[in-house]
Parts: sequence; C-alpha cells; structure tokens
Amino acid sequence: MKFSVTAAPITQSKAALRVVGIVRKRKLTEAAEALDAVLGGVLSGTLKAGESDGDAGSALLIPTNVKAVPGTVLIGLGPRKEYNAKSARKACGTIARLLTERPGASAALAIAELVPPDQDPGWLVHTLVAALGDAAYRFSTYKGKEDVKPVRLQKVDLHVNEDQLEDARQACLQAEAIVAGSNHARDLGNTPPNDLYPEALAESAVNLAKHYRKLKVTVLDEKDLEELGANAILAVGRGSERPPRLVALEYRGANKDEAPIVLVGKGITFDTGGISLKPGEAMDEMKYDMCGAASVLGVMKAVAELKLPLNVVGVVTSAENMPDGRAARPGDIVKTLSGQTVEILNTDAEGRLVLCDALTWVERFKPKAVIDIATLTGACIIALGHQTSAVLGNNADLIDALKKAGTASHDRAWELPLWEEYQEQLKSNFADMANIGGRPAGAITAACFLARYAENYPWAHLDIAGVAWKSGKEKGATGRPVPLLMHYLLDQAAAK
Repeated sequence: MKFSVTAAPITQSKAALRVVGIVRKRKLTEAAEALDAVLGGVLSGTLKAGESDGDAGSALLIPTNVKAVPGTVLIGLGPRKEYNAKSARKACGTIARLLTERPGASAALAIAELVPPDQDPGWLVHTLVAALGDAAYRFSTYKGKEDVKPVRLQKVDLHVNEDQLEDARQACLQAEAIVAGSNHARDLGNTPPNDLYPEALAESAVNLAKHYRKLKVTVLDEKDLEELGANAILAVGRGSERPPRLVALEYRGANKDEAPIVLVGKGITFDTGGISLKPGEAMDEMKYDMCGAASVLGVMKAVAELKLPLNVVGVVTSAENMPDGRAARPGDIVKTLSGQTVEILNTDAEGRLVLCDALTWVERFKPKAVIDIATLTGACIIALGHQTSAVLGNNADLIDALKKAGTASHDRAWELPLWEEYQEQLKSNFADMANIGGRPAGAITAACFLARYAENYPWAHLDIAGVAWKSGKEKGATGRPVPLLMHYLLDQAAAK
C-alpha cells in the first residue's frame, strides 16, 4: 500500500473512493460540502433522506454515479463539541476497516477536518496510516489462495491544507516505517515453530543486515556461548535439538563515540516449560514467546528505514525450551555470565535466564540506556490484562520517556514498583538467587531478578505478555510494542 500527501483539494481526486466527514445531526464538513457541490448535491440529499446521523465511528458509502469516481464515504465524527483524540482514533479505525474490505484500489481522504482540537495533523496522519496498516495485514504464507481475502487497496492519497503539508509528509513517512517494522515483527511471531527456531531467527537478523547496509550483524552460536560463559542461555536450550543463539544488530546513525540505546529481546521460539511442563491447552501459542525478539528486529527495520540520527543496538537472545534427557532440571544451579549463580526452581521461568546473560553481555557497548522486551510472565496479564505492557526499571527518566511514548503511540505502558523488599522473594539456600519468587507479585519479582544484571547502566524492562498477541478467533501477533519503542526513539532523535 502506497501513501501520498497532497495539498490539492479532494474534489480534484480521481480515486475510487473519496472519504470526507459528517458531524452529528447530518451536517457536512467543509470538504464534504465542496465535494457535494461537485456531485450535484447527492451527499446532502442522501443525508436528508435519513441515511446517517453522523454518529461517531459510523460510515456510509454513497455511490456517486460518476464514472471516474464511483463512490464517496461519509465518516461520522459525532457532535463537534465532543470530537477528540478518542473519537478521531475510532473514525480512523472505521475508515481502515471499510477501505481494506472494499474492492477499490485507490482512496482519497480529507485529513484537515478529521484532526481533533487536542492534536495536530501529523498525529492524525500517523494514526490513520497505522490503522490502515493494521487492517491490511494478512499472514497467508501457509494458506491456499482461495482461503485468503485479498486487500485490493493499493494507493491512498491524504489531502491536507498547504500549511500542514510538511508535517503531514514527515508523519506519513514515520508511520509507514513503523507499520513495516510492526508487520515484520508480526510475521516472525506468526511463523510456526517448526520453521522459526533460534537459528532461523538469527538468519532473519542476518537478512535484515543484508538489506540495510547500515546494519552490522553479529551471531554467537552455542560454541561461542560456551566460550563466553553464557551458561544461563545454554541451560535453557540444552533440552532442544535446536541450539541457542545470541544476535546483535548494530545501527550507527550518529557519531561513533555517541553511546547507543540497546534493545534486548527475549526470543524463546517455543516454550514447553521444559521439565516444568506447561498444560497442553493453548500451548500452541507459546510460539509467541519470541515476540520480544521479534519486536526488536521490527524496530531495527524501522530505524534503518528512517535513517534515524541515533546509535541503536538490537540484541536477540534465543533458545527453544524443550524437555528431554539433557534439559535443565528444577534444582540445578548455573553460573551466569555475570558470575552470579542461579538455582533453577522452575524451568518454565526460562525467559529471565536467557535475558540475564544478554543484559551482562551488552555492557560491552557502554550503553546510554538498555531496554529489554519480553513476554515474561503470566502474572503481568493477571495484573494488567491485555491493554498495556508493564514497565519497571532503575531509571525514572527512562521509564517516564517510555510511558510518554506509549501514550503518544497508543501502545501504552504502566509502571509497576521495583522496591528492594521484593528482592527477598528470590533468596536461595544454595545459590546467589532463585529464578522464581513464588506466586505473589510474579511480574515484579521477575523484573527484580533482571535488575541484578542491569546495575551498570540505565535500564527498563517491558513485560509484554499481555499485548504481544491475541487469542481466539483473532489469534495472531500484534507487533507491539514496536510503536512504543519507535516513538521513544523518535523522541530521542528529536531531542538531540
């Protein structure tokens, strides 16, 4: 799908569908009135017949009997006094669903009048492009053509006022890159685990580096990890025929001496729980346990697309957690890369084990900040549901910046406490720490575990267990938190 931003009036568009707004009580917006005049009053006539009241989120498709322009879509904005970011987001969702379900190959949208008073045109463009990207996403690699409903929409023209043109174009470019990054993460997440295992995930990073010259890739295999002393990663992958990998993608968009922002993604390509075997119900969804790693690769793709003036390192720590005669057992003690020892009380708490070695390894980059992203705990879902990621860390400025980026992208994060008292739950009689702290505050104690490996730099942890994928009839990866992370990086670039 290609987007273009133009200051030409929408009345001049020859797109298959033109989209304009109506407000409550059947009142046409300015662009709709101009289009109505060109069409001989067909829009106002249809409204007078009572076809739509202009309720927020409503949509009405009107055939216009003009050969070059077969249809006009009226999008309800609700009462003008009540129109805000929430109703604008709702309108964008309606537009996206309608346009991606219709057979038209092109569409034109009047943007200026859809901008709510509390936002700017760039925000509306970004929101609309993101909604269209989400609605148009299909994962059909393993389906026959007859089972896939194609999206015919190929071209979208966004009509803005002249003074909005530059900001709207910049927002459109950014949104397109974020959609591409999110969709890349979704593709990786949705790929079945027989095709996406640690070596394959590493290969996907290698392919990104081949496509984008500014990306430098490093892949550590099991022999490298053994020489390094990354025993926690190795312990998780020991029960699988698919050996673990640690991958780094380095993007240098700023001075080489500038400290990079490092993103670390959990990449458990399938999680059976190991010896602490999970229940069988919905275990197929454990292919999504690598969505943290997928989001890191999606962000690196978007960063390279936008050529951000930052130094960013994306690290993927990947293993397959399987039970066999070589698998780690409850009661095993491993010495991590940091030199600290861990008593494994539950092999299903494996994500923190692959992450802890990676958090030690990234010290070599002398990072400005480190953010780890992981589908880490079911406890996070119990605490926060499927609406928001949890964020915890050791640096208030970093956490605040992530929360701000989450609000701006509508890919929100909510802070949980990381008080020292919670560390008591990780005590072990035999090692420096246990890998679990019991049922109370499970998402917090998991972050407490990671905090012990992130003491030498500003660090934040995103637990995305509740937002990384959907279950049920809409089952599939969401691409979150690529939008949150990209807004954070865009804010960092803008602040330079």
